[in-house]
Amino acid sequence: MANKRDYYEVLGVSKTATEDELKKAYRKLAKKYHPDANPDNKEEAEAKFKEVNEAYEVLSDPKKRQMYDQFGTTDPQGFGGGAGGPFGGGNYYSYTSSGFNGFDGFADFGDLGDIFSSFFGGSSRTSSSRQQARGPRKGADLNLSMEISFEEAFLGVEKEISITRPETCNICNGTGARPGTTVTKCPTCHGTGTIKQVQNTILGQMQTTRTCTTCHGTGEVIKEPCENCKGKGTVRKQARIKVKIPAGIDDKQTVVLRGEGEPGEKGGPKGDLYITVKVRKSSVYTRQGTTVLCEIPITITQATLGAELKIPMVDGSVEKFVIPEGTQTGTKFTIRDRGFKSLNSNSRGSFVFSVVVQTPKRLSREQRDLLEQLAKTMNEQPPVKKRGIFG
Repeated sequence: MANKRDYYEVLGVSKTATEDELKKAYRKLAKKYHPDANPDNKEEAEAKFKEVNEAYEVLSDPKKRQMYDQFGTTDPQGFGGGAGGPFGGGNYYSYTSSGFNGFDGFADFGDLGDIFSSFFGGSSRTSSSRQQARGPRKGADLNLSMEISFEEAFLGVEKEISITRPETCNICNGTGARPGTTVTKCPTCHGTGTIKQVQNTILGQMQTTRTCTTCHGTGEVIKEPCENCKGKGTVRKQARIKVKIPAGIDDKQTVVLRGEGEPGEKGGPKGDLYITVKVRKSSVYTRQGTTVLCEIPITITQATLGAELKIPMVDGSVEKFVIPEGTQTGTKFTIRDRGFKSLNSNSRGSFVFSVVVQTPKRLSREQRDLLEQLAKTMNEQPPVKKRGIFG
C-alpha cells in the first residue's frame, strides 16, 4: 500500500464524499480510462482503469471504507482487489449471439451498462452494421463532367462518353474465385467477419470484438483466386455509354444514369453515374432562366422608318418581326414561346431581343448629301426637357 495513491485522490473526491458522489466519479473515470476507449495509449489507460476500479471497490463498501480510513488498508495481508470487482464476487455478465446481456451489478448504475456495452461491441446497432457490411452492398457512384454548347443545351443532345470503371469479372462472375472452385466460409471467424476475445480483468471477464484478420471482415476466404481479376471479382475496363442531355438543361446541372457506376458487392446493385453539365457561353445569346436574351443591330433608317427584321433563333430558324417607326436604341421586344424549354414541364420561355441603332462611320458623297438635306429640315438640337422642383 505504501506505493499506492490515496483512493480519494484517485477518484478525485473528498474524504467526506457521499455514495452518490463516489458513484458519479467512478462512472466518469471508468469511461475515460477504459482501454478500449484509449487504443493509442492502451497500456497507461489499463493501469489507470485498474487503479480507479480498485479505489471504488474499497470506498463503495462501507466496511472496507471504514477500515481504509482508519488503517490506510482493508487487509493487513495486503489488498489487491477481489475477482468479482467493485460490485462484489457474485456479480457477472454474459454474452449470447445477440450480444451483451447485462451485468447483474449494474442495476444501480443507470447508463453505466450502456458504457460497457459500447466498449465490448455488444450493441445491436453495431451487430446490424457488421451484418450489413457482410451482405449485399450497392456499388460506388461515379462522377464526371461534360461540356456542351449553348445550342445543344437549348435543343438537347445525345453524346457518347468513354469512362474507365471496374466491371464484374466475366471469368469468375464476380466471385473472385478461380472457375471450378468456390468461396469458403472463413475458418477463423466462422463467417461472422469478427473475432471475439475474452480477457480477465479486475472487473471479471470482459469481451472485445475486432475485425477478423484472416478474411478482413468479409467472412469468406478465397483459396484459389481467379487469375483474371486476382481475387477482386472486378477488372478495370473502358466502357462507352450514350448519354441523353435533355433540352433546357442549365449550366452546372447534373444528369444521373442509374446503374452505370461501379458493380455492387455480394449481389448488390450497381452504383450510379453522375454527369455534371457545363454549358459553353454563346457569342450571340445569353440566358436568364428559360428566357433567351439577344441584341439585334439595326440602321438609322430602320429605327426611324420602322422595318421588318429577320431575327435568328437559337435552333437555327429565322423569325420575322416588325419594329415600329421611331424605335430607340435599347428598346426590347418579346417573341413568346421561343426560349428554353422548362425541365419540369412542357412550357417554354420567351425570346427577348433589344435593338441597338448603329451609326454609320463612313458615308458616300451621295449619302452625305442626302443627310445634309435631311438635316436642314430638322431641328438638329433636340430640346432639353427641364425638370421642375418636384421632377
